[in-house]
Amino acid sequence: MSKSFKEMRESVILMATHNRHKVDEVKKVLSMTAKGAGKNYTVVSLEIIPQKIHLKENGVSFRENALSKNISLFQWLYTEGIESLEKIFSGGKGWILSDDSGLEVDVLNGAPGIYSARYAAKSNSQGNAPDEENNRKLLEELVNITTLESRRGQFRCLLALTPIEIEADQSDLLEKTEFFEGICRGHIACQPEGENGFGYDPLFIPEGYNKSFAVLGENIKNKISHRSRALEELADFLKRSER
Repeated sequence: MSKSFKEMRESVILMATHNRHKVDEVKKVLSMTAKGAGKNYTVVSLEIIPQKIHLKENGVSFRENALSKNISLFQWLYTEGIESLEKIFSGGKGWILSDDSGLEVDVLNGAPGIYSARYAAKSNSQGNAPDEENNRKLLEELVNITTLESRRGQFRCLLALTPIEIEADQSDLLEKTEFFEGICRGHIACQPEGENGFGYDPLFIPEGYNKSFAVLGENIKNKISHRSRALEELADFLKRSER
């Protein structure tokens, strides 16, 4: 657990994920971009909750998937997880945040897209595939595509932020969900390089650079990545919010 329940305050953001890489990235980017918001935001993952929660992800777009994750978590918190709801958001309110993101390759008509994390899985119901297998499959799909211009693509991130207010009407809160999108253009390398990052980072070379995200490292990635750009929009929203 990254924080105990006693340390939780109104500014808690509960992320609908167990992915520590994503949580760490959100923490770092939000800490840089939200300094002017007048408060620090405590970002925690589902690891803070002992029960297993099934998050639905049955949309046909990043936006639909992000929203469905938030709805699943929101509904669980207000029913089976009411005790966790009251402990995590001990100030009575806060936020839940979900992310759906992936790699879209132009020549593959946007694939792997929303299936990025399970691209190499034998079936969509199998769950996520290891990063190495997803990267290997992508390279196989592009084996006859040799010019950098023809290997262009982008990372896309869609964030869904839903307010939590223990005393408020639940339907009203879901209707107040805000969405933030970030895109990072680049191209796919012919072979993996670098040991940092996760997912397709060893293959993705962002525009303006000649090294992959896995080589450039988190400091540069956290400034230019798809997720950082979406988080900049989110941070601006938090600054404007009167909550």
